[in-house]
Parts: sequence; C-alpha cells; structure tokens
Amino acid sequence: MSDIKMVIILRRDLNMRTGKIAAQVAHAAMKILLDRMTDDKSLLNHTRRSILLRNGSPLQQWLDSQFTKVVLYVNSKEELLTLKDNAESIKLYTALITDAGKTEFHNKPTITALAIGPDYSEKIDKVTGGLPLL
Repeated sequence: MSDIKMVIILRRDLNMRTGKIAAQVAHAAMKILLDRMTDDKSLLNHTRRSILLRNGSPLQQWLDSQFTKVVLYVNSKEELLTLKDNAESIKLYTALITDAGKTEFHNKPTITALAIGPDYSEKIDKVTGGLPLL
C-alpha cells in the first residue's frame, strides 16, 4: 500500500493568530470529508449522512489507517487558488475554506485554506511537492 495523506495549505500572508490557524486547519480537514457525504432524508425527522467508500480507494485506506495530514503554506490567495485548480485538473478532491471574518479580517469573508485529498502521496506531491511546511 502506498502512503496516503491529506494536505492542508494555509495562507501565511494573512498573519493569522495561532488559534485561528488551528481552526482553519480543522475546518479544511472536516469540509473535505463532509463535501463527499450524501444525505438520505427518507427517515422520519432525521437525515442520515454517509460516504460511499469504494473498496481499496485512497479514502477508504486513509480512514482505515492513521489519518495522515500535512500542513503547508503559501503567501497569497492567488497561489492557493492556482493549487486548487492544479489539484482538480488531476482529479484530486479539494475543499476551499472561506472564513466569515467575525474574529479577524474586519468582518470581510476571506479565503484562508485549502484541503487536498486524501489520496496517494505521489499524486498530491505533483501539486504541493515544492511547498514549505507550516
């Protein structure tokens, strides 16, 4: 089995406080999984959310192992959006995080982070291989 990981990329140009960074990383890690869920509303007063896992898929292997995550950074919104486009062009899942701006960013919604994966490390590294660790 090849190494499988999720990568989360933060914008360092925003000078976020440590707590804000932690929250944005958590949001990205959650959103990329939640975006893959489907809703079954056929239950009375309930909604069942689930992910259909293909046997042996990178997501299934990742969920069955150590949930490896790597946090990297870029220095601009433009860099982050380019990475998103590059990842999607090779069929990687992405989740872009836009902070509401209530505690930082002067009440202005601001793109803060991007999650990619989980997928094979070699595939993700084609997009993020040159980025520095946070």
